[in-house]
This record gives sequence, structure tokens and C-alpha cells, in this order.
Amino acid sequence: MNRILINYNEDLEIPSWADSVEPFLQKVLKELQFDGQEVSLLFCKDPYIQQLNKQYRNIDAPTDVLSFENDDVYEDEEGKWKCVGDIVISLDTLPVNSEYFEVDINSEFKRLLVHGILHLNGMDHGEEHIEKGVAPECEMLILQEQLLEKLKDEIIIK
Repeated sequence: MNRILINYNEDLEIPSWADSVEPFLQKVLKELQFDGQEVSLLFCKDPYIQQLNKQYRNIDAPTDVLSFENDDVYEDEEGKWKCVGDIVISLDTLPVNSEYFEVDINSEFKRLLVHGILHLNGMDHGEEHIEKGVAPECEMLILQEQLLEKLKDEIIIK
């Protein structure tokens, strides 16, 4: 079992699909055979993620997803947990990406979630990014696309 903590930046209303995020992430973590992980997820708008991007990556622009690895371990009454870190997703950038990649919002949202999970578990894609019409070459992005194919029928955002 894994623990998913979901938060929304103060300027966001909780979306109608909010309850569908955790079950999807649980399936992703199960597919990856990860157990005992605690993942924190924050949804925000572009100004907030731009501030984080500037502060931590020296890039003064919004982005779609940021991951901050942690790797702390703690124990509570439910067991031992590895806090793998935090994922931040801009809901403003989500429809922009969806349009660019010519996919529905649900598919793009799942891509951002999987991408964040893989980063939290030590994977990196270097300078390579998913590009429209180009097959990925690095291990992380290949695994990402394989996971998304396995979970293609999962619906988060209707």
C-alpha cells in the first residue's frame, strides 16, 4: 500500500475529478511495484509553479510539472513509509499541453502524474522530452509511455 497526499493551492477550487487522482496513482505505483511510498501532490496555477521554477531551476517561466525528491523514512501506526517527495502540477498548463500533443486532457493529466512519480523514484530524462510524433529514446520516457499504454482506459478527468 502507498499513501497519496493531495493538496490544492489556495487560489484553486477543488475540481470535480479530485477523488479520481489517488486511485490512479495507486495503480501507477502498483504497476511499478512500489510499496510503502508516501507521495505528496500539489495542484496549482501558472504563477505559483513559475515562482517554484524560478526559485529551484532558475527558469522564470511556468512549466507543467515539477518533482522534488525527498527520500525521508518514518514509521507510524500503519507502518513504515518512504516519503519519496512532492509533485507540483499546473492546471493552467494542462490544457495547453493537451492541445500541443493533440490528446485529451485526461491523457495529458495521466502523463504528468506518471512523469512526476518516475522522477520521484530517481529516474531522469536529461535533455530529452516527449515531442509530438517522436518516439522516446531514454529509459524513463519509454517506461512512462509503456505505463500510459497499460493505463490508457483509466479515467480521471471526464
